[in-house]
Amino acid sequence: MKEKSLAELQREVDQYISQFKEGYFSPLSMLARMSEEVGELAREVNHRFGEKPKKASEADNSIELELGDILFITICFANSLGIDLTEAHDKVMHKFNTRDANRWTKKDTE
Repeated sequence: MKEKSLAELQREVDQYISQFKEGYFSPLSMLARMSEEVGELAREVNHRFGEKPKKASEADNSIELELGDILFITICFANSLGIDLTEAHDKVMHKFNTRDANRWTKKDTE
């Protein structure tokens, strides 16, 4: 499968959402959806790595799918506000590479 850029992902999601009259949800609704999805991810992580195993009656889900849901709603949120996620990523990486450049112990490169 060919790798997709963030711009391609944003266009793909926009094409999907554009087929519906409702379009994107409001920012507050998307924030609520994002919170729900993060909660579902937390539940999956807790089942897999924490002290709370799933009940036999609970649906089988995965961390991968929950991360996918979070990515989808993040892209929807960005698209609805006209935010270029590649540009946002570059700004965040610049922040980490400058402000946090010496915050963590670097691995030996030898």
